[in-house]
Amino acid sequence: MSDPAEKIRCDACPVMCYIAPGQTGACDRYANDRGRIVRCDPVTILSRTLEQGGRIVPFAGPAWDGEIIRPADAFVTGIGAGTTYPDYKPAPFIVSSRIEGADMVTVVTEAIFSYCGVKVKIDTDRFLGPEGATVRADGEPIGHVTTAEYGSQMLSLGGVHHLTGGSKPEGRVTCAALLALCNGEAVTLAIDGGSTVIVQAGRAPVVDGREEHRMRVGCGSATIGMFAAQWQGLVDEVVVVDDHITGVVSEHQAGKVLGWQATGIRVKGHRSTPGRYFRVSEPGLGWGGTCITDPLEILGPWEAKRGARPGLTLLMVSTTGEEYAYYVLDAALQPVRQPLPETLQATVRLIDENCEPSLCTVLFMGGAGGSLRAGVTRNPVRLTRSVQGRETRLTSGGAPCFVWPGGGITFMVDVTRLPRGAFGYVPTPALVAPLEFTLAREAYVALGGHEGAIRSLEEIAETGGEYATAGRLESWPGGDE
Repeated sequence: MSDPAEKIRCDACPVMCYIAPGQTGACDRYANDRGRIVRCDPVTILSRTLEQGGRIVPFAGPAWDGEIIRPADAFVTGIGAGTTYPDYKPAPFIVSSRIEGADMVTVVTEAIFSYCGVKVKIDTDRFLGPEGATVRADGEPIGHVTTAEYGSQMLSLGGVHHLTGGSKPEGRVTCAALLALCNGEAVTLAIDGGSTVIVQAGRAPVVDGREEHRMRVGCGSATIGMFAAQWQGLVDEVVVVDDHITGVVSEHQAGKVLGWQATGIRVKGHRSTPGRYFRVSEPGLGWGGTCITDPLEILGPWEAKRGARPGLTLLMVSTTGEEYAYYVLDAALQPVRQPLPETLQATVRLIDENCEPSLCTVLFMGGAGGSLRAGVTRNPVRLTRSVQGRETRLTSGGAPCFVWPGGGITFMVDVTRLPRGAFGYVPTPALVAPLEFTLAREAYVALGGHEGAIRSLEEIAETGGEYATAGRLESWPGGDE
């Protein structure tokens, strides 16, 4: 142990801070405690039976009660565990356990990720920005708009080029934004040529100051297919306005099968197949993700020779049911707005009822390759093959991960499945995420694992770890998995 009065060097990340007594390093994760580097936060242990609320379990101290932690009920996570960096040494905790009678090993670490980012799914029809547009936080570029999905807009944020390939402010802001998003905090993002969006995992997006409430039930064509039978006999024509595919019930296959009569309607836009129109408007914040506020803008003159007649009724509605209007054709075949009949109000409410609440989903994505694998096994490529072959189960803070096929250990995890505050950072800049590799003990040894570093949970509680000085017992988010 160093002189308690002197600064000591922390080797937990490439920054290698010299930390004064009683102070923390640049990451606020490690401190100088009387001449010893300690991890400031306790390692998190998940319990399948603990009720809501956590408790601190002092490691390596006389106050520890072995009954507090039941090994069969507990899972040691990488949250607060410390890192393998600089990776010549075993992971901070390599824990033995018995699961359903089998001898298992869980290798626990906090991994430092320069190759990482988040994929953000925003449930909204609103136009956020053109595909490929730059996404900014505090004026710095941190990602881009990617391909829209069904009822959702998608962002790709972070990545090594933003973290370390640009200016220092860009890297610093990117790291801060990713950290906040992964820890469930709200982040304001501005999209070039588009909107300003407040994103927070598990919460509704706020687009240009307006909180979204509904994710569309489907495109205009799909909405026609779902509800054509509900409208039959109540209205002569229905147009479902949508940025992607606007549907017209009298022309649509669903309407034809039901025997819907032609109405002489004309829709501006690119006709795809009967009753399905592309590009009736530019994308925007209006009806169905278009830029229109008056739905009549998408209609041309009505044609009497094709069925238009005075008194014909028309319902125009968006794909969420939030916008709707009812018209009756006058003697000049001009649509005149009228109050929505009660019978049609029920059908509009049905669209709304079938829309799911708008949410922001944040998936952390990282490449768990490189030298961190050396903290698990002396032959790193064997770990990659074991994870890809599903012999080794990868979790992050106890949450299940999706592992991409192909080379490397590239994974994604839903940040709402982890305990709050699970992610950290180092000012290189890079994110720090918890990882756990669980496999049969025999398989772990065959990988070339650090067999001599395997300890039971009781041993860990008695002796602590290289950095951690306490454990935090938490209930398992989402229940037993």
